[in-house]
Amino acid sequence: MPDDITEYFAHTGVTHTQSQTDYQYLNSSRNSLRNEDEEEIDTKNEKAYHASGSKMSTRLIEESTFEEPIRVHGDDSSSSDDEDKRSNNDRGSKFTRYDEEEDLKKYSKWRRFYLKYVVLDRSLADISILDSFMYNSDLKPVEEERRVWSWYNFAYFWLAECFNINTWQIAATGLQLGLNWWQCWITIWIGYSFVGIFVVLSSRVGTAYHLSFPISSRASFGIFFSLWPIINRIVMAIVWYSVQSWLGSEPVSLMLRSIFGKDLPDRIPDHFGSENATTYTFMCFFIFWVVEFPFLLIQPHKVRHLFTVKAVLVPFASFGFLIWSIRKADGKISLGSLTDFHPTGTAFSWAFLRSLMGCMANFSTMVINSPDFARFSKTKHSALWSQLVCIPFMFSVTCLIGILVTAAGYEMYGVNYWSPVEVLEQFLVRSYTKGTRAGVFLISFVFAIAQLGTNISANSLSCGTDMTAVLPKYINIKRGSIFCACLALCICPWNLMATSSKFTMALSAYAIFLSSIAGVVCGDYFVVRRGYIKLTHIYSNRKGSFYMYGNKYGINWRALVGYLCGVVPNLPGFIGDVGAPKITVSEGAMRVYYLSYWVGYFISFSVYISLCYFFPVPGQPVKNIFRDKGWFQRWANVENFEEDWKESLKKDDLTGDEINVYEYSRGKTFF
Repeated sequence: MPDDITEYFAHTGVTHTQSQTDYQYLNSSRNSLRNEDEEEIDTKNEKAYHASGSKMSTRLIEESTFEEPIRVHGDDSSSSDDEDKRSNNDRGSKFTRYDEEEDLKKYSKWRRFYLKYVVLDRSLADISILDSFMYNSDLKPVEEERRVWSWYNFAYFWLAECFNINTWQIAATGLQLGLNWWQCWITIWIGYSFVGIFVVLSSRVGTAYHLSFPISSRASFGIFFSLWPIINRIVMAIVWYSVQSWLGSEPVSLMLRSIFGKDLPDRIPDHFGSENATTYTFMCFFIFWVVEFPFLLIQPHKVRHLFTVKAVLVPFASFGFLIWSIRKADGKISLGSLTDFHPTGTAFSWAFLRSLMGCMANFSTMVINSPDFARFSKTKHSALWSQLVCIPFMFSVTCLIGILVTAAGYEMYGVNYWSPVEVLEQFLVRSYTKGTRAGVFLISFVFAIAQLGTNISANSLSCGTDMTAVLPKYINIKRGSIFCACLALCICPWNLMATSSKFTMALSAYAIFLSSIAGVVCGDYFVVRRGYIKLTHIYSNRKGSFYMYGNKYGINWRALVGYLCGVVPNLPGFIGDVGAPKITVSEGAMRVYYLSYWVGYFISFSVYISLCYFFPVPGQPVKNIFRDKGWFQRWANVENFEEDWKESLKKDDLTGDEINVYEYSRGKTFF
């Protein structure tokens, strides 16, 4: 800061008082500087243009020059918006011409269609996909105005997330393996406790730097290689959106049968041609899909209200269902094993571990995309203790309800029902009274809401966010969510959900790829970079950017090797599981596969940090990642980040940029 700061700002007409520090004065005078003489501004911008030579830089400079002026005290505020637009057009910005409807008539009908409906922003029509990939409104750091998630919003989120049919089926999977109710519940407590730790660790980068997963993954994998984990996540989100929608069709079916008769499926002719689905079940699936669709249009930072509604309704329905089930079973539940198979010794140990790993595999997607929600944290700790405590507690309680309902159903009907919804169906089939019909309808309605909320939070929003990082010129979160829903119709989820074994296989397939991604990301952020991210570099493919990793392809080869080392050990068991009984593999390979999440996570983690020790990465704040101490995570102030980013674009080479751990919030650190 220059000593003659008063003279420097003298022409603005703002008084520099003694009570103000230079930094305070500079901040209060920032808006006044925008009213400098236009010729002086144009001169600066012309110099910046020639220095950059980038098409992207040209656009940004023009946008920053011709934006609507910010009013300060003493300004004449009588000018209208129309005058501002005319002023912009007079200055000749080529990006404002698309805003005028009459100018669109100059182009062909296909060009008009492209400008109006295909590109998200008409000003970006002539910008390359590569330039738009680096920075866009959906992926920029979340400013304070949109950071509205307090600790209770995260608590509501996980409360809403835990009450769904899928969570109940996870609990029932342990019962299918031969465990009794309390053994199964212990595996759930342990499994979701690990899940809570992994989610909190993964969400730290989102909380501190207000970044989504597609952007934060650039730090670990490289600017362009980050597309690989993003595409992995997109594919899995689409598959899982379809599966969750299929699960949502079950309560829809019960609601329809409560209204139109329990024999409704038999009255609708079946022309579907599948052994795992009928015309009626597909109709229920499609109804649920249609009802979901409008919720895809809700903005991410506003979707918390849906979780609040779900968190209020679903617990009442779940506990009501439990009480109803125990009452119909005359207060008796089967506390022993619900199968004829009673594992002992080694068989019991592996059944215990498989039940535990099912909990972790179920959360493999939420672990890596937790920054997508953590970036909206209102405070430094909003996403910490609320998630660490709520995840194991709430999911364990929910799973206990599922276990007890299944046990009550076994006492009544002698069948180990995999899904508690099947128990609810038996209530309707065996006692088609007015009271039963009303109770089944209400519980099914709430369960449908539960499935809807889970599908939005875990899949559609995640898919939409990730797709904005792939084609941001054409896809925003809303379009990405719609794309996810449309492709979900083509997945044929009824085949994946035919049996509990196929369901478990789908979970394991999810885990072997995503766990390795999570291991690399965790090792990079917590061990190698010690919580330090340079935001201007993570949005730049300029030479010298830390996250281009010294090559024009933006690939961190250490992350690639770590990822492959985490995936490969699980592949033989996965192939054996998918190809059974035609393909058989060794028992050892299958046991490695049963531990797929831990194997993938910790192998990729260990291999990555070992490679970074011998081959240090650009932008790491310590020389020796094993011996040097220090933690450099900061609460990033991103209110003026776009200005800082535009300034960085004036440089053709970022090699000279230094690591500065005090560039955010005056060096205040937090965990």
